[in-house]
Amino acid sequence: MSGTRQKWGWAMYDWANSAFATTVMAGFFPVFFKEYWNSGVDAATSTFRLGMANSLASLLIVLLAPLLGAIADCMSRRKAMLFSFAFLGVLMTAGLYLIGEGDWFLAAFLYVLALIGFSGSNVFYDSLLPFVSRKDKIDQTSALGFSMGYLGGGILLSINVLMALHPEKFGLADGAAAIRISFLMVAAWWLIFSLPLMLLVEEPDGSASGWSVNVLQAGFKRVWTTLQEVRQLRNIWLFLVAYWLYIDGVDTIVRMAVDYGLSLGFDQNSLITALLITQFTGFPAAIAFGWFGGRYGPKTGIFIGLAVYIVVTVWASVMDSVSEFYYLAFLIGLAQGGIQALSRSLYARMIPPDRSAEFFGFYNMLGKFAAILGPVMIGWVGVISGNPRTGILSLLVLFVVGGFILTKVNVPDSKEIPVR
Repeated sequence: MSGTRQKWGWAMYDWANSAFATTVMAGFFPVFFKEYWNSGVDAATSTFRLGMANSLASLLIVLLAPLLGAIADCMSRRKAMLFSFAFLGVLMTAGLYLIGEGDWFLAAFLYVLALIGFSGSNVFYDSLLPFVSRKDKIDQTSALGFSMGYLGGGILLSINVLMALHPEKFGLADGAAAIRISFLMVAAWWLIFSLPLMLLVEEPDGSASGWSVNVLQAGFKRVWTTLQEVRQLRNIWLFLVAYWLYIDGVDTIVRMAVDYGLSLGFDQNSLITALLITQFTGFPAAIAFGWFGGRYGPKTGIFIGLAVYIVVTVWASVMDSVSEFYYLAFLIGLAQGGIQALSRSLYARMIPPDRSAEFFGFYNMLGKFAAILGPVMIGWVGVISGNPRTGILSLLVLFVVGGFILTKVNVPDSKEIPVR
């Protein structure tokens, strides 16, 4: 099968699951959780509950990802594992449609399971990158995935926002009904657009053919071996620590931005508009960062993105108007996809491709472990200080220290990996 078809089939999964990241995780769920499922609850408490849900899901992925990655490499089951987690996310997202007003605990429970499906599937999605791209094109291929995600997620979010703003034109009773229908639409979108990856992407054969005690033992053994190797491979270890720090800030802003805006008194329509600005800015920006990383190196591109996030964090702590929120959304759109894409491609350059799911298990583990702390940190600092602006400033240390450690990482030369 041609390399181009595999590359596009792989990138379409970003188009598929970004519907969850935009409409659910960053868009409607924080709003609905605060105003519908936490109706009558003060803003600080609902923010704390949302932070706890995000952190619990991240903790479970931290515990599972490396072992699942090692098993997937042994069995050559990266695609099967990806689809299993994706299907969990699809089912739980659709289930949000059924949750009644005020039932915040059940809503949080389904959301945690959906996040596990989303995050778990990304472990195996990322691990397929070395098999669909040559290393000299890996920055551009990684960026293609993120750009497709921004475009696909933005398109569905635009439709869902129109439904929420004008429910009568869609035959719906009110905005709440429109948001609930949007959860069903995300589930269908995620499922349907996962199919190109399943049909077009190939992966190499593994050493085991099915689930067994031996496969589980081999998985545990490979996790332990990789832990020992990573500790000795200074370059990979430094990158993972740097990534762990700065991606915490990125993920926390993605997950908590709408909630933060609500806490400052901005109306939900303005916040969703800001999210759309981020999405459609991110589409060309991710492609541009991929080109920049291929020409000038991924580290340089990541540093530029971190500088933008430092500006965003400081500005967010003092902003007082919706127009400023729109400007920040534009800046986040410029930097977010670039940092994510170039971090993924830089790491893919450094790891053995035949153990990609295992190594990307650790990559995603550290990213999610960081996300355990970020939302809780913002929530607790906001509660203690009584001011949500204070919590956002704590993210500065993550960007600054993470960037400093990244300066110590040596980027390997580009070496081609044959497209399978």
